[in-house]
Amino acid sequence: MPIVNAVLQHRSQQVEAGIARLTEFEVSAIAAGEISSRFSQAPLGGAYQFTGFLNKKSRNSKSLVFHIIDFSAVRDSSI
Repeated sequence: MPIVNAVLQHRSQQVEAGIARLTEFEVSAIAAGEISSRFSQAPLGGAYQFTGFLNKKSRNSKSLVFHIIDFSAVRDSSI
């Protein structure tokens, strides 16, 4: 089964208790099976919307990894 590992970067502005705050983070990700081919050809640095789920990196790990099920390009709404 083909597998692609990646690091996804997120940056957005969120409102919490009526106050706007900048949210930035990175999350490890994996694309397995059919989606891995399309994902590996996506241009780096693009803006994408992902569908998937979070799970432990391994059975005994406390680290999380995002499993990509689908994605699509979106217009970059830079902050």
